Amino acid sequence: MVKFANSLNTDSTAMTTKEERQSFLEEMKDVRRIKKPNRAQVQTPRELTPGHLERQRAAVEKVIKDRNPLTSDMVEPLTAHDILAWQRPGIQHGVFRKLRLGQYPIEARLDLHRMTVDQARREVFAFVGDCVRYGLRSVIILHGKGERNPDGIAQLKSYLAKWLPELEDVLAFHSAQKHHGGTGAVYVMVRKSERDKQHNRELHGSR
Repeated sequence: MVKFANSLNTDSTAMTTKEERQSFLEEMKDVRRIKKPNRAQVQTPRELTPGHLERQRAAVEKVIKDRNPLTSDMVEPLTAHDILAWQRPGIQHGVFRKLRLGQYPIEARLDLHRMTVDQARREVFAFVGDCVRYGLRSVIILHGKGERNPDGIAQLKSYLAKWLPELEDVLAFHSAQKHHGGTGAVYVMVRKSERDKQHNRELHGSR
């Protein structure tokens, strides 16, 4: 009985399945399969106007503006024994004399030895900015004499002589005394920060 019943159920199921499939095919006879290409559909890009092209070119060629004002052009060459001396108008003679003689305490130093001109340019700009920020007035920059150069040109010294007057925060500079490096180094006097100026005004006003 069990075997007979299973056989009956199997035949019945097969007939039902066959009829359902036949009915399904009948319903779907007018349906057509969508043909899909085996690749992504890429739309033709719209035509770019001259304005679009110009903006694209500007974006590609845009260079981040260099905030460093120090010149990167050629400068007048100096030798190992040339003395650097410069002061901004208004600097008192006695103040400049003390700077020249190295009588102000050295509050910070920057060593440019073994740097390229581009590296030194960045370092000098950042160094003077830091001096103003931290209230350092009298500092020294070691640039070397360039005595070993075949042409006898002190390259970093030559650029430094051009750079320092370009910085508004530099009030004066002079080649150092022998015990501080002589003509291979320079004393630099830095402007007071606005914070220090305000502090002095408050002290003066409180007297």
